[in-house]
Amino acid sequence: MKNNKNTIVYILLTVLGLSALSCTKDFTEVNTDPIGERSTEAHQLLAPALVNILSTNMSRNWSFNNQLMQVTVEINDSEGRVFRYDVRRTWADYTWNNWYVNITDLKDIYKISSQPESMNKSYQGISLIAQTWAYSLLTDTYGDVPYSEANNGKEGNMQPAFDQQKDIYADMFKKLEAANELLKEGTAIVATSDPVYKGDISKWRRFGNSLYLRLLLRASGKAEVRSTVTAKMKEMVDTNPANYPVMENNTHTAKILWNGTNSSTAVYSSPLMVGIRAVDFRSMPICDFFLGKLVAWEDPRVQPSLGTGGVPRFGIDRGADGYVGVPSGYSPGSGVVIQAHFNSDAESKFTLQTDPNTGIIMNCAEVSFILAEAAAKGWISGAAENYYYKGMADAINYWMPTYISSPTDARFTTYVNDANLKWDASLPLESSAMGSKSQMEMIHIQKYYAMFLVDFQQWFEYRRTGHPILPKGPGLANGGKMPARLNYPLVTQSTNPSSYKAAIAAQGPDDINTLVWWQKP
Repeated sequence: MKNNKNTIVYILLTVLGLSALSCTKDFTEVNTDPIGERSTEAHQLLAPALVNILSTNMSRNWSFNNQLMQVTVEINDSEGRVFRYDVRRTWADYTWNNWYVNITDLKDIYKISSQPESMNKSYQGISLIAQTWAYSLLTDTYGDVPYSEANNGKEGNMQPAFDQQKDIYADMFKKLEAANELLKEGTAIVATSDPVYKGDISKWRRFGNSLYLRLLLRASGKAEVRSTVTAKMKEMVDTNPANYPVMENNTHTAKILWNGTNSSTAVYSSPLMVGIRAVDFRSMPICDFFLGKLVAWEDPRVQPSLGTGGVPRFGIDRGADGYVGVPSGYSPGSGVVIQAHFNSDAESKFTLQTDPNTGIIMNCAEVSFILAEAAAKGWISGAAENYYYKGMADAINYWMPTYISSPTDARFTTYVNDANLKWDASLPLESSAMGSKSQMEMIHIQKYYAMFLVDFQQWFEYRRTGHPILPKGPGLANGGKMPARLNYPLVTQSTNPSSYKAAIAAQGPDDINTLVWWQKP
C-alpha cells in the first residue's frame, strides 16, 4: 500500500512539473526507454514548449477569459457559469499543470545552452524570455506561486516553497535584463526550431523588452516600486531606446502561425480547431459588449463587405436579429437566445477555427497602448494621442494588413472621425463617476480589442485598472465582483501542504476574491 501511495504522489507531482519523489536504481532501469534519446539539444525543446503553452493559453482564453471579459457568453441557466463569476475550484488545475510542465523544458533549454559543449547565448536569452512569459501568466493568475524552487524534481525537491509575487516580479525583471544583453550578440540558432520568429534573434530581443514594458506597467500601481518601475520605463523609451528595442510594427508581433487547415493531427494545428468541437464553437454567442461597440463604430473587422465570402474578418455570423450580441450576466430563466456567433469549420464559411493568425503571444498594438498610458500619466515623453492612434491602427493592421497600414492612412482617419474615437486631451486621466469618459477608458477600450484572443491579458488589465468599464448584469454571482485570481489547485494542498499553508498565510485566503500583490495599493 505504501508503494502504491508513493506512485500516485509521484504521478501527481510529475504532472505539476514541480517536484518528484526520489527514485531507486531499479525504478530508473525499468523505466528507461532503450530506443529513445538519453540526451537532447536546446533546439529540440523550444517549439514543443512554446506550442504547448500557447495552446493552453488559447484554450482558456476561449472558455474562461472571454466569458469573464464579455467577449462571449454561454446560453446556460445552470450553476458554475464563469460569465456570472461563479468560478468552480476545478478551473485552477489545467493552466497550473500545463504551464509548469512546459517550464521544465524552457529551463532545460537554458541549462543545455549554458554548457561549454553546447554554448549558445541566443537560446539562453530566448529561454529567459519564454520562462518569464510563462511565469508571469502563473503569478498573475494565482498570485504567490512556486518559482525559485519550482521544477526541481530531479534534484529531489518534493515541496517547493511559494515565492511572493513581488519577489517573482523582481526576478523576472532581472531575467529580461539578462536576456536583452544575451541577445545583443545575435548568435545564430536553428531557424526551424523557432516557430515564433524563424530564428530572427533581433525580433526575440524586441519581444523580451516589450514583455518587460508589460510587466513594469503591471507593477506600476504599487507605491513601493512605482518610482523604480516608471524610471525604468523612461530609460527604455526616452533615455536609452537603442539599448531596449521593442515591437514597432506587426512584423515584430510574437505569434505562432497555425497551418490554416482543419487537420487535427498536422503540425501546428490551431487549438481552436483541435480542442473545440465545431458545434461548440458556433453555438457560443458573442456578447453585446464586445460586438455592439464594433458594430456602432462600423469597425472594419466586423464589416461583411471587407471580409471573406461575406463573412467579417473576425469570422462572425449574423444571429436572428442580425449582428446583435447577447448581454452578459443575465439572470437564469431570462429566456435569452443565441444571436450573433463565430462561424465554425463545419459551416463551409470563413472561420477563426482554421485561421493561421490566432496564435498571438504578444502584439505590437499592446506595446503602443502601454506607451499611451505611460505618456498620459507623464512617465515618458511623447504624446499619448500618437501612441493611442498607433495602437488602434496596429490592432486593425494585424487582422487586415492591406486595409490599414498606419495611423496616417486616409481610411484610418475616416474611421476614427466617423466612429467618434478621436483622442480627447481635455478628459481627466480617470473619472470617479461610473461610465464617465476618461483618458484611461479611451486607451483601455481599444487595448481590450487589441488583446482579443491573447491568453488572460484582458482579465489581467481589468483587474489592474478597472477598464474597460463592463456592464453588470442582474444574474452575477460573487457579489457582482470580478474574480481577482484563481485558487490554487486542490492537488497542491495534499502534495505540498506546508508550502501551501505558508502561501495563504502570506497572501490571504485561497479564494477568487483575494487580491494579488500588484492589485493591492
